[in-house]
Amino acid sequence: MSRLLFLLPVLLLTSLVHAQERPAPDAYADVITPGDLRTHLFRVASKEFEGRETGTEGQRKAAAYIEEQFRSLGLLPGNKTSFQLYYPLFQDSLIKAAVQVNGQVFRLYDDLSVISGINHTATMYGGEVVFAGYGIADSTRDDYKGLDVRGKIVMVLNGLPAGSRPPSGRRGSLIKQEAAQRNGAAALLIIQAGFPQRTYQGKGSVYPDGFKKTILPNTFYVSEKIAGAIMGDDYIAAKSGGIAARSYAADVVLEFGKAITMGQSSDVLGLLEGTDLKDQYVVISAHYDHLGKRDSIIYYGADDDGSGTVSVLQLAKAFAKAREEGKGPRRSILFLANSGEEKGLWGSEYYSEHPAYPLEQTTVDLNIDMIGRIDPNRKKGDSTNYVYVVGDDKISSDLKPISESQNAQHTRLELDYKFNDPSDPERIYYRSDHYNFARKGVPIIFYFDGIHKDYHRPSDTPDKINYELMAKRARLVFYTAWEMANRDSMLKRDIPLN
Repeated sequence: MSRLLFLLPVLLLTSLVHAQERPAPDAYADVITPGDLRTHLFRVASKEFEGRETGTEGQRKAAAYIEEQFRSLGLLPGNKTSFQLYYPLFQDSLIKAAVQVNGQVFRLYDDLSVISGINHTATMYGGEVVFAGYGIADSTRDDYKGLDVRGKIVMVLNGLPAGSRPPSGRRGSLIKQEAAQRNGAAALLIIQAGFPQRTYQGKGSVYPDGFKKTILPNTFYVSEKIAGAIMGDDYIAAKSGGIAARSYAADVVLEFGKAITMGQSSDVLGLLEGTDLKDQYVVISAHYDHLGKRDSIIYYGADDDGSGTVSVLQLAKAFAKAREEGKGPRRSILFLANSGEEKGLWGSEYYSEHPAYPLEQTTVDLNIDMIGRIDPNRKKGDSTNYVYVVGDDKISSDLKPISESQNAQHTRLELDYKFNDPSDPERIYYRSDHYNFARKGVPIIFYFDGIHKDYHRPSDTPDKINYELMAKRARLVFYTAWEMANRDSMLKRDIPLN
């Protein structure tokens, strides 16, 4: 007992020393002001940046602006010697697509169409076409059973059999292409009613996966006229399922040609180096891209996600001031501005596959995507003083206690957990850049204001932002990051990843 009484004052003194060593964050949170957020956002969501669509000049201008801000704050290049982490983009230009059957030439868009992204340049001459029903081969049915289609042209019906649904919502055409590839088909013809089809004949969509792990067979969507030229009268019966899979002799020429333009986009990375735990990392992220412009109409993307982008800039300014005064964070902080989010989380996916810093040493990703507006559909509580907090119930049991304690102590927002519901029809948890950290096992919190009437519309402009509320939400991110960057331990990873 006497030894314990002797130790208690020592332990108390030690804890007081540590408390004094740990600086108070309030003075640095005050750096995040509505006025500065407004100034940055009127620039980021301006005509100059043309909606910041990934792969465009507007996106590159926005990236340069973010890099300029990071440099001015004294951040280190987050990608070792560069502030930008580049990833490739590809775009197809269709040159030619044609089908001949027994010398009869069928014209593009009158009797056939193609999707450039899934095809490769090739001219094929075949003397046999195998009809394979709906072209499905899975656990429920196998239309290829008993057929040898290796190196042959396969023709299948469009759609799915009555009562069938594609697994996990996947496109029926992709299921058919993968089945044809697994069975060794050289090319695939999908019979499609409704020609002529006057589809867009210019450049195709931009995509990031030019180096495909699996090369699918060239696929042509063909008219019933082409199907009849190959199958004759059998095609009428085939439509109703009256013809079994079989082979047809026909001299078929399939021509496809495209030019591929390779470009690039980039994430912008600024690093504030920590002190005694500098080899561990807190990531604060937002996406700076948006939808660009359609003809002369600009999609400004002020809330989505200009609000997150400029919040990251102000958070960086707050932490940089703390460092200048000798009170910088123990862990390093990576300020990560992603592109490609609107295309399918491209930039964050690239970072998660090519991380500048080890993900196992990344304690958390705090992701900000839309924090400048009010959700008109929120009918409970004070909708002028809330934020949706998403993902704090996953991966780490440390997340929610830290988030809630920092909010209770500093910002006193209503923390709304609506989108943590597994049955959320919007599936918000899967729709922003934090998800690519979560799928790698990194704890995340996603900050969000909800869906409003200007979402993904040209009317999402900076004059409609509630800057006072936006600053308060950004300060919550700051306080949470401050705690996570300065605590003794990295966040636990004790909740199994679903």
